Amino acid sequence: MTTFAEPATVTTDLLSRFRAAVAAHPRRAAVHAAGESLDFAAFDLRTAALARALRAAGVRRGDRVGVHLGRTADLPVALFAAWRAGAAYVPLDPAYPAERIAFMAADARLAAVVSTDAEPPVPAGVPVLRPDADADADADADADTGADASADPQAPFTPHPLDSAYVIHTSGSTGRPKGVEVPHGAVADLAAALELSGAYRPGHAVVAWNASVSFDASVQQWIRICRGDTLVVVDDAHRAEPARLVRLLAEHGVTDLDLTPSHWQLLREPLAGARVPRLFMGGEPVPARTWRELADGGVDAFNLYGPTEATVDAITAPITGPGPHLGEPLPGVRVHLLDARLAPVTAVGAVGELYLAGPGLAHGYPGHPGLTAGRFLADPFAAEPGARMYRTGDQARRSADGLLEYVGRVDRQVKVRGFRIELGEVEHAMGALAGVGAAAVTVHEPAPGDHRLAGYVTGTDLRPADLLAALRRTLPAHLVPSSVTVLDALPLTPNGKTDHRALPAPPTAEAAAPAAVRGLDEQVAEVWRTVLGVPGVEPSDDFLSLGGHSLAALRVVHLLRRALGVELQLRHLLDAADLAEFTATVRRATEAGPAAARPALTARRAAVR
Repeated sequence: MTTFAEPATVTTDLLSRFRAAVAAHPRRAAVHAAGESLDFAAFDLRTAALARALRAAGVRRGDRVGVHLGRTADLPVALFAAWRAGAAYVPLDPAYPAERIAFMAADARLAAVVSTDAEPPVPAGVPVLRPDADADADADADADTGADASADPQAPFTPHPLDSAYVIHTSGSTGRPKGVEVPHGAVADLAAALELSGAYRPGHAVVAWNASVSFDASVQQWIRICRGDTLVVVDDAHRAEPARLVRLLAEHGVTDLDLTPSHWQLLREPLAGARVPRLFMGGEPVPARTWRELADGGVDAFNLYGPTEATVDAITAPITGPGPHLGEPLPGVRVHLLDARLAPVTAVGAVGELYLAGPGLAHGYPGHPGLTAGRFLADPFAAEPGARMYRTGDQARRSADGLLEYVGRVDRQVKVRGFRIELGEVEHAMGALAGVGAAAVTVHEPAPGDHRLAGYVTGTDLRPADLLAALRRTLPAHLVPSSVTVLDALPLTPNGKTDHRALPAPPTAEAAAPAAVRGLDEQVAEVWRTVLGVPGVEPSDDFLSLGGHSLAALRVVHLLRRALGVELQLRHLLDAADLAEFTATVRRATEAGPAAARPALTARRAAVR
């Protein structure tokens, strides 16, 4: 089955839209970040100065500029300055291990990098500029002149739709991340399509930048500056603490918030009774319970679907109606549901693979022509010559009501807490560790909605704790398994391949004594052992150091509320230095009396218009 959306109108490039926003609203806030705010006039000056410095450092149209910055006002300045200089930006998250940053920088063949570090982990010889760098305007072309030398030196730079806008690295099945190169025309079309679909409302919005710059969801958020919206950069401290994030949203009057369904579970209680911004949910399927809660509560929310290779979002649906579904393609996007022979799947309930086509497709994977050819295929359903379609690897079907529903994956790519992960990359990293003979990784679900990576290795004299510590030195946190199990041998299928379905469940805590004979200290410790999947915990143990994360913390709080009938908040666990301090908090909560009923969501769509 093929679904065609109405074609998008001819779109204006985002640099031209930004210049119009500056002219119309020079004193409107463009960026709010920790300790700093910039209006549109100031943002224009800052980005022009850095673009001049990049040009003076040798950056030319078509080059790539690495951005190695934390979540401050410098980050959007650097991204937009790269565009003004005619370059594509390449995010290099400082939270990533240095080895991974160095690989991405070398893979992207950077012409320069913007960083507050004097010596970021990039190849020798790559110029390093600070985000506040400037250059004498008379010594180089105008900041917006990222064009060829033959162009008018005073004309502002206008990118060609096929000029590269950014290269974002995603998890790679071969053990190394791969870059996805996206053109300016696709990014401009994304903004225009979200406007035409109604996802972006007319007029001024205040947008929270919540996603990591290393993930494509960030693009949809930070480019809102180009249409005159105000960007609120959510720093790491606010992202990690739901109550603080909710206060930040209220402080700046945020109207639009992009997040994963998993992150929503952390914000749901702090937002109860408050005015909920318009929610843009993506990165992972929306659970049925969450869908019903948002729909029944009248919360203004959209479900967004799209891979990095199709420029962030391709299909969208308001979160209303009976239950989860993908929705309909954005203007200009063509959706094909095909079988293994690339024939349309038309029967109700029949499963096919999703293919996406239209102007929003990426150029491909730079430096990997074979991989590009295997995922970007000729579109046999298009009238125009040379049209391509992207094979997503996602399976879907049409319901009896005609709704497009997500089914699963055709390969070993998974989503864990919104992160796109190739299990092969994690296996490759584990297999490279000293003493490891063979490695396998799967997804374990100790409780509904709590998905974790579980690692398995063979070898002698291996300690799981040592292996995990080694992995943390080379992999981003989201790629490090929550547990590693040492086996005598990996289970095999009849044809000799690893049988991932036959891998045992990770070891859990031993059965504890009945609740009636356990003290409070033991009950809290048991919940930690159960949720974290560790055999034992000590009073001095830190929750995060044991592999805990925000969703695991939510489960701890939920289990203790249910078991003890106490009033607990996520911050009580996230703020505690160790198990002993958290247990003391739980003890005070038990002395304070029973917990209040869980508040209901009260915000309505009209509340944010």
